[in-house]
Amino acid sequence: MAAAEGAQTRARVAASDRGVLADGAAALGVALTDTQHDAIAAYLALLGKWNDRHNLTAIREPARMVTHHALDALAVLPQLPDRASLRVLDVGTGAGIPGILLAIARPDWHVTLLDANQKKTAFVTQAIAELRLRNAEAVQSRVERFTAAQPYDVVISRAFASLADFAAGAASHVADDGALYAMKGVVPTDEIAALPPSVQVITTTTLAIPGLDDARSVVVLRPRDVSER
Repeated sequence: MAAAEGAQTRARVAASDRGVLADGAAALGVALTDTQHDAIAAYLALLGKWNDRHNLTAIREPARMVTHHALDALAVLPQLPDRASLRVLDVGTGAGIPGILLAIARPDWHVTLLDANQKKTAFVTQAIAELRLRNAEAVQSRVERFTAAQPYDVVISRAFASLADFAAGAASHVADDGALYAMKGVVPTDEIAALPPSVQVITTTTLAIPGLDDARSVVVLRPRDVSER
């Protein structure tokens, strides 16, 4: 009975926060269809359900999931290349953030969600199945041991590791014209200063996320060609 009531409460809260999601996405310049709004709400509801048993994320309140998970992930979308058939690798995806949100918002992209944790990979696999995301796949592996059939246009992480560690583990998966995207809190000036000469900083951008007061930024990196070092 309690579980059923909890599910109903999550559904009601998700419905009440739909306006927050719609207004926030519009403010970020991200256009979503009704179907995509429904998919995001379903994803957050599923995350809440799994959180009750598996503790996938510290954020449990549905309203905060909209701002701190959904809008936080969607905020990076305008910073990514706007072209079809983009190949995206989400390193250390955890509960599927930002990868699940990117796959929902851009069904024309192919998104690989990578994590070494079996419990989190199981959740992401279930989410992909329930949401019927044909453009997404979950892989359990450390990034250093991961092999892919072809490189990725975008290799992204959210609070995964230091910039140097992220670049060291993921740079080999970047296509020649691709880049690494590190989602951070405040702009990590110390981490930028600690980067080796083999990694070039392309841009650093501060993000403003509706309903979220915490600092957010994205650092775009690219492995330097040997001749450029």
